[in-house]
Amino acid sequence: MIIVNDLRPGLTFEYEGNIFSVIETAHNKTAMRQMIVKSKVRNLRTGAIVELSFTGGDKVEPAHIDKKEMQYLYDTGDAVAFMDTSTYDQIEIQKDNLKWELNFLKPNDNINVMTYEGEILGVILPDKVSLQIVETEPAIKGDTATNAQKMARLETGLEIKVPMFIGEEMVLVSTSDGKYSGRA
Repeated sequence: MIIVNDLRPGLTFEYEGNIFSVIETAHNKTAMRQMIVKSKVRNLRTGAIVELSFTGGDKVEPAHIDKKEMQYLYDTGDAVAFMDTSTYDQIEIQKDNLKWELNFLKPNDNINVMTYEGEILGVILPDKVSLQIVETEPAIKGDTATNAQKMARLETGLEIKVPMFIGEEMVLVSTSDGKYSGRA
């Protein structure tokens, strides 16, 4: 059991039948009242971010999340197929569970898939991914005096803003917010 006073970012726990990953916590102790622990957490099954409040000293069940490296094979239409690189077993994850992550996945990419007691929860993206720009507007002379940006479409279909000097080339994109991070 984990005492809620010890919750830290990145820790995973089970509470009321759901699995949560801690994003941030705040402790509030006033005068004669018990400590209140507020935790901003992500539900690993649904992806929803919620805030949970606990009384200091409450306990939650730890959840051990397994991570396995798998290769992204192909899109089946309503799901995405992955293959275990060591056993060659294949699994499918519904696209509804990977809406944001699909913006950064290309076929043949190796990615970590997280599971909890055999249940597939989703994928863990790296901090930054290298993607090819397939379409962008040409730079216009005179627009570079300020931090001007233009729209660019990536090979996965994601549209991001890039500096004016970037053409159709490989760029690094942050997976946390989907923003341009530099040249690859």
